[in-house]
Amino acid sequence: MHLHLEAIPEAFPIAGRFVISRGSKTEAHVIRVVLRRGVHSGQGECVPYGRYGETIQSVLDQIEAARQFIESGGDLDGLQHAMSPGAARNAIDCALWDLTAKSTGVPTFQTAKIPTPRNVVTAYTLSLGTPEEMGAAARAAAHRPLLKIKVGGEGDLERLAAVRKGAPDSAIVVDANEGWTDSNIETNMAAAAALGVVLIEQPLPVGKDEILSRIEHPVSICADESVHQSLDLATLADRYDAVNIKLDKSGGLTEALEMQRVANRLGLDVMIGCMVGTSLAMAPAIVLAQTAKYVDLDGPLLLAKDREPGLRYEGSTLFPPRPELWG
Repeated sequence: MHLHLEAIPEAFPIAGRFVISRGSKTEAHVIRVVLRRGVHSGQGECVPYGRYGETIQSVLDQIEAARQFIESGGDLDGLQHAMSPGAARNAIDCALWDLTAKSTGVPTFQTAKIPTPRNVVTAYTLSLGTPEEMGAAARAAAHRPLLKIKVGGEGDLERLAAVRKGAPDSAIVVDANEGWTDSNIETNMAAAAALGVVLIEQPLPVGKDEILSRIEHPVSICADESVHQSLDLATLADRYDAVNIKLDKSGGLTEALEMQRVANRLGLDVMIGCMVGTSLAMAPAIVLAQTAKYVDLDGPLLLAKDREPGLRYEGSTLFPPRPELWG
């Protein structure tokens, strides 16, 4: 039966402003892909990311280039060879998983050998700001068990101290977004360790992280921008202790599941992360979150308005998606 593909760009307002070391934004720009076959439809969402050279238009162009392959019956296995990792493949891959679940009646969690999905606890992100701003944000979020704080520049030690003071009982993940250097990383890591930080994400720029293989890691170091697909992992194992798997980097759930298997085999801890997107973007990642050490799927919590129906959050507890959303 004929398969029809539709790609829809959408924008969702962010609550306040989302700030990292590379800049800020007030809207989440996403692309929703809908695949229809007969009476059944499946959907997926991606977030084009400028750091990887993606724009809304470039991703729409990639999706359009894949139209003939998909509408002529392209499947998940073929998709991995027909498209490169990235946002475009992610939206199509997740829509294919959803369409399969809708048309067969077999939930995606079951297909992925997770018969009874559980609730997970997600990190909650605090944007980069002055120490005073971040301390105030930490006080407001001190009830959350896991905070992820954006740093990446001068004043990071003061930011860390302010967040720890504001949220004395929360576990803290620090995300430097490539903003540290060889000259300050050991000092910053020591300060983070003294404050009880549990994980540091991508402290150094991609390709400039060799020092990580030669220095002590008083806090576990997680690769983010340095890793996109399973083939990247073996070359990183001597520098990193963990890997952040994001569907928009891996190009969908299919490759992300393989990344998780390879990371486990290499002894790397796994964080399941996200871009700033809606519940539709988070839902497939909850499959991976079932066995991940760290979960960072708070995208909808950062939005002023999510899509309906959305995921259910109670504080930082995230519930598996309802079938009408995804899977």
